[in-house]
Amino acid sequence: MSKPRVWAPRARHVELAAAGQRRRMQAAADGWWQAAEPLAPGQDYAFVLDGGKPLPDPCSRWQPRGVHGPSRWLEPDQFTWDDAGWRPPAWDGAVVYELHVGTFTPAGTFTAAVERLDHLAALGVTHVELMPVAEFSGDRGWGYDGVDLFAPHHAYGGPEGLQQLINACHRRGLAVILDVVYNHLGPAGNYLAPYGPYFTNRYQTPWGEALNFDGADNGEVRRFFIANARMWLRDYHCDGLRLDAVHAILDHSALPFLEELAAAKRDWEAELGRPLLLIAESDANDPRLSAPPALGGQGLDAQWNEDFHHALHAYLTGERNGYYADFGSLADLATALRQTFVYDGRYSRYRRRAHGRPPAGADGRRFVAYAQNHDQIGNRAQGDRLSQNLRPGQLRIASALTLLSPFTPLLFQGEEWGATTPFLYFTDHPEPELAQAVRDGRRREFAAFGWTPEAIPDPQDPTTFARSRLRWEERDEPEHRELLAWHRDLIALRRGSALARHEVDPAGVAFDEAAGWLTLRRGPWLVACNFAPQANSLPLPAGVWRPRLASAADVAAGVAAGEGQLPLPAESVAILATE
Repeated sequence: MSKPRVWAPRARHVELAAAGQRRRMQAAADGWWQAAEPLAPGQDYAFVLDGGKPLPDPCSRWQPRGVHGPSRWLEPDQFTWDDAGWRPPAWDGAVVYELHVGTFTPAGTFTAAVERLDHLAALGVTHVELMPVAEFSGDRGWGYDGVDLFAPHHAYGGPEGLQQLINACHRRGLAVILDVVYNHLGPAGNYLAPYGPYFTNRYQTPWGEALNFDGADNGEVRRFFIANARMWLRDYHCDGLRLDAVHAILDHSALPFLEELAAAKRDWEAELGRPLLLIAESDANDPRLSAPPALGGQGLDAQWNEDFHHALHAYLTGERNGYYADFGSLADLATALRQTFVYDGRYSRYRRRAHGRPPAGADGRRFVAYAQNHDQIGNRAQGDRLSQNLRPGQLRIASALTLLSPFTPLLFQGEEWGATTPFLYFTDHPEPELAQAVRDGRRREFAAFGWTPEAIPDPQDPTTFARSRLRWEERDEPEHRELLAWHRDLIALRRGSALARHEVDPAGVAFDEAAGWLTLRRGPWLVACNFAPQANSLPLPAGVWRPRLASAADVAAGVAAGEGQLPLPAESVAILATE
């Protein structure tokens, strides 16, 4: 058993509160405090700074009574794993599936999610990406307002539940990526500031003061987050981390935190004997995030590509509100497929400035592409999915371009069968003032998209959460069953062919804006899309092309009859191969 310790450089004295007693802790070097006696596994405890109220441990491994309750002592090696020798599927050819534990199943727990893993394995995904699970306020939430970053959420099943889920994923050959938030903490239960200089007033973020990654006394702050990443990867056997909104990690250090984390990750790979992933979400359109250090990059493995989503969504739906004002043409979608970023230094009307940097020599595996994700559904007034806004043929085009692009594809839970359940923004803050502030904040945020306050469901209403739960029985309905089969076929085609490779070929995209068609050539494969509401004849590259998969039944006959032309029905897609 080990002894509790805590970094609290601002405190004059620190006590350990446990078993109804308070015992003075011993001051150590550099602002650290050490308890004289160890705690037994399962024992509740808290720290008391300068005689104040008991506070949770900043590194608490378990908060069984939520963000305001005591911490519970947990030894990291209590769980028995059976994934010895585990090696995750290669990132080359990966297919990622993002899910929210609370709405993925009716029970909304880690244990319940295990019951649906066979569906994911049969679908053909390789990596399961969990939205944040670190302890946050209440029982319901997206997880991006976590405050106890080392503690898996109590309502999901706590530490052991998460370990069981990851163990079960590995048993089925599924790697696990965990979404972590290192750009801010939530507003409720955030007790870091009394302990030390975790925050700085030198920068402001949308959530308040920024975390102190580059100011005075930042060394232990950076080590805190490095230790958190290491815990998820080592103690919970995660295979990677998705780093939320890294553009809000405000850091002007000569060695930025992200670069330091990427270097540490490479050391952990050698220590653990398996590859690990760091994937960034960024609004900056900066390819240097995922470029190797030898090329002047920060060394992360990949980053989400919002431009692909925006270009695809705006063209298919016709929406032009908010940031969609910068997109809408077939040329934008072609640019995304040709070079990753649409905004590569080009002027953004929405931002009223030039945005992005040219992704010269972009490696497709370093960019994650998606037609939908939690943000692009949940940050809509009604949490509506593409399945509620597009016709069946358009949905099939969207999935074909996402899954067969040169990028690493990502699906959001239920997308594979065209789930009709929304994914709304929901919270469970017990503090009335905070709950009202969240309601007001969402209404202000949506004003930019032209949505009225009355159209926005109350995040605090339990029915908002309940409406967001997947209805798995939908899979058995004919239209949903057919779309699920389409996704399975696309994934099988990608994983079993050269489509799994990631070469970005600027010359491989052709399109006709007026006619409404686009073709994407990837080696011996051609993805031919007719977006138009009427039939079209698309020119084929030289060679003999054979249809391998199509969304419309009469494509094969059309190819046989055509000479260098591919007749496609309205709103349809065909995948062809040449010798």
